[in-house]
Amino acid sequence: MRSTARDGVLALALAIGLFLTSAAGPGRGHAAPPPNMVIQWNAHMLEAFAVANVPPPAANRLGGIIQAAVFDAVNGIEGRYTPIHVSPAAAPDASPQAAAASACHAALVALFPAQQPALDSELASSLQAMSDDEGPQAIADGIAWGASVAQQMLAWRSTDGFSAVPPPYVFSSDVGQYQPTPGGSGPPRFRTLATTMPFAMTSPSEFRPAGPPPLSSARYAQDFNEVQSVGALNSATRNANQTETARFWQLDTPVAMWDRVADQLLMENHRNLLQSARILALTNISITDAIIAVFEAKNYYNTWRPVTAIVEADLDGNPATAPDPTWQPFMTTPYFQEYPSAHSGTSSAAAATLASFFGDNATFTVTSAGLHDVERSFTSFRDAVAQVEDARVYAGFHFRFACDDANIMGAEVSQAVRTRLMQPAGD
Repeated sequence: MRSTARDGVLALALAIGLFLTSAAGPGRGHAAPPPNMVIQWNAHMLEAFAVANVPPPAANRLGGIIQAAVFDAVNGIEGRYTPIHVSPAAAPDASPQAAAASACHAALVALFPAQQPALDSELASSLQAMSDDEGPQAIADGIAWGASVAQQMLAWRSTDGFSAVPPPYVFSSDVGQYQPTPGGSGPPRFRTLATTMPFAMTSPSEFRPAGPPPLSSARYAQDFNEVQSVGALNSATRNANQTETARFWQLDTPVAMWDRVADQLLMENHRNLLQSARILALTNISITDAIIAVFEAKNYYNTWRPVTAIVEADLDGNPATAPDPTWQPFMTTPYFQEYPSAHSGTSSAAAATLASFFGDNATFTVTSAGLHDVERSFTSFRDAVAQVEDARVYAGFHFRFACDDANIMGAEVSQAVRTRLMQPAGD
């Protein structure tokens, strides 16, 4: 985090501290308990991503970084779990609520400086809401600690390799290898995710899947024919609900959709501040490590998208596939390799993490920023992830096998994150 951002946080903290001191006089009525600042500021994080129009792969990484800072800030005061990166060093009576708000605020200001006025206003409102229950010094200490944790977390993750310059990319002429798709140009995007340092995995390739089926196989032909039919722009077999499903899961980022589910379940189950911070950090870090694992596999296998495969099916050596030189997908294909599916992998990771706390048969509702009037309700995380897989086929983006393998990867990543990070301090 830049020093100017840190100075801004401290200046804001001083101004609010003076207000809180003057407002804490005799006769002040006791207000309702403050809201859970971890949940409140998770919503502010998602709004900041939306305002900045952060693309899904980048948002999936940033969510893990920011929620890791929030967890280390709260845990650095309460000391119940092993830290992710920042060892506990807060003032003994620092406010965990203020630390949570400050950590998220400071990280967002550093990442999105153009949004600082709005974020400063949100922080002021948050701190005022807790002034009835926490003293000025505790709040000031919490603000300072949270900002310090955010600075350390951002400095650490700034060297994770995401911003590195990737090596030159050379398109292959081999059948089945990635080719440029409509709506993009140049090398496939987000290649540095393939070599980004994970939070919990031993390496980006730890959970690399076995790879797609051979082009000549029956499984390839089966999944080829499915997406050719139901994923086409002018499909006669995709029904209205399937069309809406494709749009619903594409018109928002995985981190936004699953974090809103997490917030909903945290509130309904009355999880406290530290529990909320830990569950959100585990969920977001699972998404982060899953996107790293998926892109490592994408770049390793470097496979073509259906929009290429269907047009050039006369080259694949499979008598059960037929080329269609005019075929186009229902939605614009993301400009990177096909196998495995990123949305399926990150959704599986998030769902497995949340299911470990709330049960696979939890009831929840998913919303999509791109379809404001549509909600999808589920009584199983398994069913929700299955719908994500369907959506990627209906959109014309993926073969079914790419979604199935990514689903397995996401669950494996979630298990690694949950067993390796944020363990009880006594363990």
